Amino acid sequence: MNLVVRARRQKGFTLIEVIVALGIIATAMAAVMMTVSTSARNAAGLKERTFAHWVAMNQMAELHIRNDREWPDIKKTTGTALMAEHEWYWEQEVIKTPIDNVRRVYIRVRVNEDDEYPMATLEGYVNKPS
Repeated sequence: MNLVVRARRQKGFTLIEVIVALGIIATAMAAVMMTVSTSARNAAGLKERTFAHWVAMNQMAELHIRNDREWPDIKKTTGTALMAEHEWYWEQEVIKTPIDNVRRVYIRVRVNEDDEYPMATLEGYVNKPS
């Protein structure tokens, strides 16, 4: 009787192969989770900056509407505005320009009154009413 030695065919993966595959999958999943969380934070920040910019644009529009009746004084004023169920703090600074009939206006909007940096800044110009 001849004994025939047959090579075993491998069925499945070795333990080392499984561990390496799990390591690769874990690394990829960690990268995906980091990307998703960063995107979510960026979206929230973009939403806040958009609302702050709208507050600044509304304040500038009100200044232009009032400009038909009154010429803005060169000074800083502050106030609040409600937008998206949140109270925003704005600062308006009117500055003299080299042209006598034109004034420069800076509007800065902050999320909190004591924030060091504004969430949005808008610069515009106002003509003297004729």
